[in-house]
Amino acid sequence: MQDSDRLDAAFFALANPTRRAILARLADGQATVNELAEPFAMSLPAISRHIRVLEQAGLVERQRNAQFRPCTLNPQPLEEIARWTERYRPIWDARFDAMQDALNRMKGDDND
Repeated sequence: MQDSDRLDAAFFALANPTRRAILARLADGQATVNELAEPFAMSLPAISRHIRVLEQAGLVERQRNAQFRPCTLNPQPLEEIARWTERYRPIWDARFDAMQDALNRMKGDDND
């Protein structure tokens, strides 16, 4: 899978609030599908579909532990997103600096 395909899959997976909540839970440690489904008012097959999307994006891995298949968070795709967004930091910083300058000028005008 190419870098852009991996990013697309990760962003697609993260676009859904249920999948983000599942990842937040997995950040605390591994969990079974039943444990992941517990806080949601949806069927196990629906939760499994969300987990499958997260797996396809590489964000979640399932392991075999006897009859259980616990899910764990794979942080690698999140690190790739962080590296990708970091390229745009100079743009954000420049815009925030310009906004701060404009606010400072406005404050200065109000004090006259």
